[in-house]
Amino acid sequence: MPELISAPTRIPVPGGKVIDEYVGRVNSRTEPVSVAHMVAPAGWDEPAQTPEFDEYTVVLRGLLRVEHSGQVTEVAAGQAVIARAGETIRYTAPDGAEYIAVCLPAFDPELAHRDD
Repeated sequence: MPELISAPTRIPVPGGKVIDEYVGRVNSRTEPVSVAHMVAPAGWDEPAQTPEFDEYTVVLRGLLRVEHSGQVTEVAAGQAVIARAGETIRYTAPDGAEYIAVCLPAFDPELAHRDD
């Protein structure tokens, strides 16, 4: 039987970014996958991470920058990026961005391995 997700759970994070998890470990107790809607304010960034999950990101508005291996990939509205497990990446949104992130397995801070 299909399971309705009537509302997301807002995940508190520093830096002003809003994370609304629809499917995942917190909102639906789903470990194989997570789906979240993100809104990052202008100037937002986060520490580099080397996650144990694949992350599929679709940018809805603005521009998301993905730093990796000494390079930068700019992902504009209407585009997507795949970050594979084991890759060291860092996300930034100089002018702000709205996007959907899907993680396999589901996002877990313990699996993100963020730099201090």
